[in-house]
Amino acid sequence: MAKIVWSIDPVHSEIGFSVKHMMISKAKGAFDTFEGTLKADVDDLENAEIEASIDAASINTNDENRDGHLKSGDFFDVENYPTITFVGKDIQKKKDDRFDVTGDLTMLGTTKEVTLDVTFEGQSKDPISGNMVAGFSGETTINRKEFGLTWNAAVETGGVLVGEDVKVNLELELHKQE
Repeated sequence: MAKIVWSIDPVHSEIGFSVKHMMISKAKGAFDTFEGTLKADVDDLENAEIEASIDAASINTNDENRDGHLKSGDFFDVENYPTITFVGKDIQKKKDDRFDVTGDLTMLGTTKEVTLDVTFEGQSKDPISGNMVAGFSGETTINRKEFGLTWNAAVETGGVLVGEDVKVNLELELHKQE
């Protein structure tokens, strides 16, 4: 069967993250602007083609000061590296509707291979538009230092302000393109 193009619907999707804060809690946030396509027959996802990009300046942690710091050269350096990208390279079915999706993640000019644990949530026909819609959820954990996100500060009680491991969570709704 021919591959169908599916596009992320940003209104019904979220790319979020959480990271240890002050060694005692988690700071959470999301990116508000992103896009991506999946070229696939949903009955044969192992042969899908995946590309996605995130506007790094769209980072949103519900704190303007923190967001400004995250956009600065200490973290995402959005003036020099405005986009975070992911290009899928390999998809392996684990069981039922669960897949390991491996691809190249690029941030701050550094590309590393990452694997996401992805669940295909199914597909449905949108009752308003009549369009076919597919849902996916996924997660992975990356070490931010491997991408050059190395800024930190010591905490008086021991440890550091920002943890190294960042958990990334995806909730994606994709619309079939006609």
